Amino acid sequence: MRRTNQEKLRIAVLVSKAAFQFISGVSPSDYTVPEEVKAAGYEICADELGSIVESHDVKKLKFHGGVEGLAGKLKASSTDGLSTEAVQLSQRQELFGINKFAESEMRGFWVFVWEALQDMTLMILGVCAFVSLIVGIATEGWPKGSHDGLGIVASILLVVFVTATSDYRQSLQFRDLDKEKKKITVQVTRNGFRQKLSIYDLLPGDIVHLAIGDQVPADGLFLSGFSVVIDESSLTGESEPVMVNTQNPFLMSGTKVQDGSCKMLITTVGMRTQWGKLMATLTEGGDDETPLQVKLNGVATIIGKIGLFFAVVTFAVLVQGMFMRKLSTGTHWIWSGDEALELLEYFAIAVTIVVVAVPEGLPLAVTLSLAFAMKKMMNDKALVRHLAACETMGSATTICSDKTGTLTTNHMTVVKSCICMNVQDVANKDVANKGSSLQSDIPESAVKLLIQSIFNNTGGEVVVNKHGKTELLGTPTETAILELGLSLGGKFQEERKSYKVIKVEPFNSTKKRMGVVIELPEGGRLRAHTKGASEIVLAACDKVVNSSGEVVPLDEESIKYLNTTINEFANEALRTLCLAYMDIEGGFSPDEAIPSSGFTCVGIVGIKDPVRPGVKESVELCRRAGITVRMVTGDNINTAKAIARECGILTDDGIAIEGPVFREKNQEELLELIPKIQVMARSSPMDKHTLVKQLRTTFDEVVAVTGDGTNDAPALHEADIGLAMGIAGTEVAKESADVIILDDNFSTIVTVARWGRSVYINIQKFVQFQLTVNVVALVVNFSSACLTGSAPLTAVQLLWVNMIMDTLGALALATEPPNDELMKRLPVGRRGNFITNAMWRNILGQAVYQFIVIWILQAKGKSMFGLEGPDSTLMLNTLIFNCFVFCQVFNEISSREMEEIDVFKGMLDNYVFVVVIGATVFFQIIIIEFLGTFASTTPLTIVQWIFSILVGFLGMPIAAGLKTIPV
Repeated sequence: MRRTNQEKLRIAVLVSKAAFQFISGVSPSDYTVPEEVKAAGYEICADELGSIVESHDVKKLKFHGGVEGLAGKLKASSTDGLSTEAVQLSQRQELFGINKFAESEMRGFWVFVWEALQDMTLMILGVCAFVSLIVGIATEGWPKGSHDGLGIVASILLVVFVTATSDYRQSLQFRDLDKEKKKITVQVTRNGFRQKLSIYDLLPGDIVHLAIGDQVPADGLFLSGFSVVIDESSLTGESEPVMVNTQNPFLMSGTKVQDGSCKMLITTVGMRTQWGKLMATLTEGGDDETPLQVKLNGVATIIGKIGLFFAVVTFAVLVQGMFMRKLSTGTHWIWSGDEALELLEYFAIAVTIVVVAVPEGLPLAVTLSLAFAMKKMMNDKALVRHLAACETMGSATTICSDKTGTLTTNHMTVVKSCICMNVQDVANKDVANKGSSLQSDIPESAVKLLIQSIFNNTGGEVVVNKHGKTELLGTPTETAILELGLSLGGKFQEERKSYKVIKVEPFNSTKKRMGVVIELPEGGRLRAHTKGASEIVLAACDKVVNSSGEVVPLDEESIKYLNTTINEFANEALRTLCLAYMDIEGGFSPDEAIPSSGFTCVGIVGIKDPVRPGVKESVELCRRAGITVRMVTGDNINTAKAIARECGILTDDGIAIEGPVFREKNQEELLELIPKIQVMARSSPMDKHTLVKQLRTTFDEVVAVTGDGTNDAPALHEADIGLAMGIAGTEVAKESADVIILDDNFSTIVTVARWGRSVYINIQKFVQFQLTVNVVALVVNFSSACLTGSAPLTAVQLLWVNMIMDTLGALALATEPPNDELMKRLPVGRRGNFITNAMWRNILGQAVYQFIVIWILQAKGKSMFGLEGPDSTLMLNTLIFNCFVFCQVFNEISSREMEEIDVFKGMLDNYVFVVVIGATVFFQIIIIEFLGTFASTTPLTIVQWIFSILVGFLGMPIAAGLKTIPV
C-alpha cells in the first residue's frame, strides 16, 4: 500500500510540475492582487504564493522582487519575522489558511455495527433466526412460536453491539495517538525573538530555522544558510537529494533536511501546499497487522476448520438420528412444523459450533492488549508509532543504547579545559568566576581567538528572549561551549557581525567535526575554524598556541601531553572537544571543502554530562531479565568506558571497542567478538547498523536500538524495535522509529520492555483460556450428538459462551497491567513457541476436568438431583449450561497466572477484570432465571446454583495442582 501511495505521489508531482510548466507561458505581469487581499494591506494572495513554490517558478519569484520582495508583500521581515499581534495573526489566518491538513472523516459507531454484521457465521445464524420465526409463528402462533428465533436475534445483536463498541472505542484511541504522533515544534523567529512554535501555528511570512534531520513544515523559500541538502523522496519518490540555495530556493512541505542548516520564509501552509493537495487525494491506511496477529489468525483458521468438520459431522449425526426415529415410526413422509423447527435447531447448533470454534477473539485480544498498552505507555512517556513494537519489545534480548541524553541527562557544562597547554578545573564556579579564572591564565590574543572560534563555528545561537533574558539555543554540547564563550567576556551578536561567513560544514557523525571559513575584517584574510572529537581534530593539527599565546610547532612532547590530557578528561567521564584554527593562504572557494590538515590547536575542553538517576538500577533490571544492554556512542573510548562502568553496562568479562577497530574485523573474528561487546566508542552510523544486523541475523537476537539523529536511521530501520528520542531526536529519526521515548530516558525504555512482556503474557493467558472453552464446547456437543442424538447446549447458549470467551474474555485478560515478576523472566526471543508446554498442560487438564463433570451430569444428572417429569431434560440441560459457564468464570480467574499458584494477587487493582467477571455472573443469573423462553433454560433451585458454583470453583484447586506438574 505504501509503495502504491508513493508511486501515486510521484506521478502527481510530475503531472503537477508539467501542468505548471505548460501554463508558465502566461506573463507574471498579468497578475492582479485580489481586492480583499489589498484591503488587508497585503500585495500577494495565497494562490499566487502557492504557484510560485509548487511550480518552482523563478520568473514569478523575480517579478515579485525575490524572497525579500515576497516578505515585504506579506508584511513580514526577513530578519524579525511576523508581528505577534493577535489581530494581525488572525487576519493572516483568514486570508492564507492554517497549517493543518484535512483529516479523513471519523467513522461513526453505526459503521462499526454494520461491519460487525458482515461476519459470515452471524449472517447464517440470522437466516436461521428468520426461518425459525416464520416456521414458529406459522405453527405455534405469536408470541410462543417466536421465542427461539427472537432468542437467536437477541444473541446476535448482543455480539454485534459489544464488538462494534469495542472497535469504535479502539478507533477513537488510535486517533488520539495519531494526533500525538503529529505534534512537532520548530524554531521560529517572531517579533525578532527566536522561539519554539507548533507547526500547526505557522503562517505565511514566518521565519523558520531548519537543521539536519528536520522535516520541512510547510512550503517556502530559502532565506539564508549553508550546505543545505534536501531529501524529497517522500514527495517525489526520487532518491537523489536536492541542493537548496539562493539559485534554487524552493522548499516543499514533507521533505527532510539531509545536510546543512538554513532559515526559510513560509509562503504556503496546510491544504494549499503540494503535500496537502496530494494528501487530500489519498486515504491513509491503518496499522498493518502485527506479527502476533498474523500468527494467531493462522491459529484461528486452523481451529475454525476443525470446528467446521465437527459441525458438519454433528449436524449429520443429529439429522440421521431424527430420520431413524421417523423411519421407525413410519412418518418419514410426514413433517410437522415442530420437526421443521427441530431440523432448523440442529442446523443452528452446527453453525454455532463453528461460531464457538472460530476464536475471533484472538486478534481482538491482541488489538485490545496493544491498544491498552499504547495508551498506558503514553502516560509513561513512550509514544508507540507502530502496534507491532509493543509485542516485539516484549521479546527483546538486546538493547543498543546511545549515551548522550539516554543514559546521561543531556545537560552539559564545561568543567575542565586545557587552553594554551594550560589545564584548568572550571567546575563548581559561577559563570563570572569561570571566565575570570580562565582569562587570568590565558593570553589576551588567545582569548580573542577562542571567542572567535566559539561564536562563529557553532550550530547554536545566543538570543535575547521576549522577557529580555539571554537564552542559549542549540544542542547541549553547543550550549555548553557557548556558555564558556560568554564567560570569557564574548558578545555573540557583535562577534557574528564582525566577520563574513564564507562556508559552513555542519557536524555529522562520519567526520566527527564541524568547520567554518570566515573573512577577517583586516585585509580580507580568510580563517578556518574547526571543532570536534579531540583525537580527530588534534590529528589535523601541526601547530599549537602555547602558554605565551605564541603559535609553535606541535612536537612529539606536546602531542603526548595533549593526548594524556584527553585521556585524563575521558577517564573522568568527560566528553572532550578540540578547538583549532588555520589562516588560509592562496584563496578559497565556497565550493571547496574546508582543509583537513594544517590546523593550529587552541585548546581542549572537557564537558560533563551526568548519568541519569535510576539508569544503573534499570541496567541491572535488564540484566536480571536476560536483556543485554550495549552502549554505542561517538565519544572517546575512555569517556565511553567510564560512563558505561558508572551505568553498570561494562562488566569485567565485557569488551569495549572502537568503531574503526570493529570495521577491520573479518566475519570469523566478529563471531567471537560480538557476543562480548558491551561498549562501542567512536562509532559511525554504519558501525551501529552492522552491529545490529549481525546481532539479528547471525546471533538471532531481538534487538532494540535507540537513536536521535538522521544518521541513526539505518540502524533504527534494521532493528526489530527502533526507539527514537523525543526531545533530542530529529524528525527523520522519529519517522524511522517504532517508539518515541518522550523524555529521552533509559528507564522509560525498560518500562516499554515491561509493557511489551505484559502484552505477550496477557495474550498467552487469553489463548489458554479460550482454547480450553473451545475444546470442551466442541467435544461436549459433538460427543453428545453422536451418543444421545441431541446437543445439551443450544445455539443461544453457545452464543453467550462465545461472548464470554471472546469479547469479555479478551477485555478481562488482555488488559492486565505489568508486574515486577515480568522482569525476572528470560525473554521469549525470536524462536520461542507462543503456546508453551505449560499452556498445553493447563488447557488439557482443565478441559478433561470440565468434560468429565459434564458427562457425569449427562449420564447421572437426573438421578443425582431427582429430576422427573416432562421438564427434566430441560432442567438437566440448564444445570449443565450453568456448570459450564461457572467453570469458565473460575477458569478465567485461574488464567491470570500460568505458572503461579496465587491468582488473586493484584486482581482488585484491575477494575476491568472485576467488572467483566461481575457482569458475566450477573447476566448468567438473568439468563437462567428470567430469559428461559429465549435461552431454552428454566429457573434452578438454590441447591443447583450452589452445585454449579462449587463445580466451577473446584476447577481452581485443580488448576493450582496442574501448575505443580513440571513440563
